[in-house]
Amino acid sequence: MKDGRIQFTYLSQSDLLEAGCFDIEMALSAAEKGLIAYYKDEVLFPEKIVQIFNEETQERINCLPATFLKEKICGVKWVSVFPMNPVKYGTQNLSAVIILSEIEKGYPVAVMDGTLCSNIRVAAMGGLAAKHLAKKDSEVIGFIGAGEQAKMHLLAMKHVLPKLQECRVCAKTAREEEQFIEEMSPLIPKMKFVSTKTDGKKAMEGADVLITATSAQAPLLKAEWMKPGSFYSHIGGWEDEYAVAKQCDKIVCDDWETVKHRTQTISRMYKEGLLKDEDIYANIVDIVMGKKKGRESDTERIYFNAVGLSYVDIAIAMAMFNKARAADIGQKLDLQERMIFKNPKLGQYVKL
Repeated sequence: MKDGRIQFTYLSQSDLLEAGCFDIEMALSAAEKGLIAYYKDEVLFPEKIVQIFNEETQERINCLPATFLKEKICGVKWVSVFPMNPVKYGTQNLSAVIILSEIEKGYPVAVMDGTLCSNIRVAAMGGLAAKHLAKKDSEVIGFIGAGEQAKMHLLAMKHVLPKLQECRVCAKTAREEEQFIEEMSPLIPKMKFVSTKTDGKKAMEGADVLITATSAQAPLLKAEWMKPGSFYSHIGGWEDEYAVAKQCDKIVCDDWETVKHRTQTISRMYKEGLLKDEDIYANIVDIVMGKKKGRESDTERIYFNAVGLSYVDIAIAMAMFNKARAADIGQKLDLQERMIFKNPKLGQYVKL
């Protein structure tokens, strides 16, 4: 870095896709490694910074940092969540940027799209949980919600549960369901897709795997729709009746200590005294590492709640960056060409 030149790699979403980073197996592996690293105290995981601009709709921008000490990489995800975007503007509700820096000199090494990583991380955590907690012979998956995270979840679930053959979808409108099917059926051509015409019961009743992926704050999933032996992956905030968790044989989280301070269904139950610490069976890392058993019978109802852990985002982002770098994809950009006072033209720029 002669004269203080600092360069980084810029990776757009198209760059990441071209590099092969839409890779569910890679994301699952990175998520699992990230969880284990955190368990071994090899990760710094500060509190996230949340700026909420509308309490009613929860429009917000979050700053989520994490550092992997062995890899000597510090990362941060800057993510905006604007739930009303699809309704008001017909656009996605989430966008993100990720910055990776090395921690020897502290210089940035990558600035990259974080939307793909963010969405694939949510799905990877759900997929990792399903790998251990869903029945291996699961055939029917039901969705309430038909947005980006629902679509990504379907791909992850099909990856870990290859016997899935029917997908039912319920959304706010029949058109959203149709769009979900139009986009997903070419990706999984042998799967049977069912539009429920906004009927949540039709989507969920009798399904082996149940997913709620909405921005709603309402008890959409009813306990009576969840059959014995089913696996439920809860993605959003408040999406299900309290009775759903009450009837489940196991409740598993990505990190219960983080979850219980948020606004998920089981967080609400905890704050209202309806759920205790001892009611949580495990964090998913305990099951991944074999410290606790996953599914133990074909009749267990199992509830998985992931609030989102930024160090998993950074773990997946590192895997994406390494894959793109190996493929020589991405644009090298100068952050600075030289140190400020070594710039020969500085006299032209200084205003006193």
